[in-house]
Amino acid sequence: MSQEKELAEAFVLEARSLLKDDFMPKIRKCLDLMSDEDIWWRAHETNNSVGNLLLHLAGNVRQWIISGVGGAPDHRERSKEFSERRAIPREELWSKLETAIREADAVLAAFPRERLLQRRVIQKYEKTALEAIFHVVEHFSYHTGQIIYVTKLRQGKDLNFYDL
Repeated sequence: MSQEKELAEAFVLEARSLLKDDFMPKIRKCLDLMSDEDIWWRAHETNNSVGNLLLHLAGNVRQWIISGVGGAPDHRERSKEFSERRAIPREELWSKLETAIREADAVLAAFPRERLLQRRVIQKYEKTALEAIFHVVEHFSYHTGQIIYVTKLRQGKDLNFYDL
């Protein structure tokens, strides 16, 4: 295998691992620790709740990976991810996110590595598949950190993530 192919494979494997094996268990632990009230709590009306962030992450993964990289139709209504005020149950939120990650993982597993530098339009941006995958991983990391912060705020304790 050429060095370029090895790098491409390593990049995609690391992206898949971070999403499935690092960020998702942290989010799950946060959901398990929080009450339903905590999941929909917001410090101010202009802030996003953890519930909104879960909807947003699922929407982002669907749009950028499943649709943008994988070619599935894009039906995202991004503004609704932030405007939702119903207390959607945690397991429904988790199911939406888990399904999006499982489908995105399947897209990434099957995606031809030689197409990583092909350009496509996602939202209104022209990006390579590599850029789209990188965007999703860093975006997911950012919002995972916000979910962790809200959980620590609401629980007032160390979450012991290195003991997972």
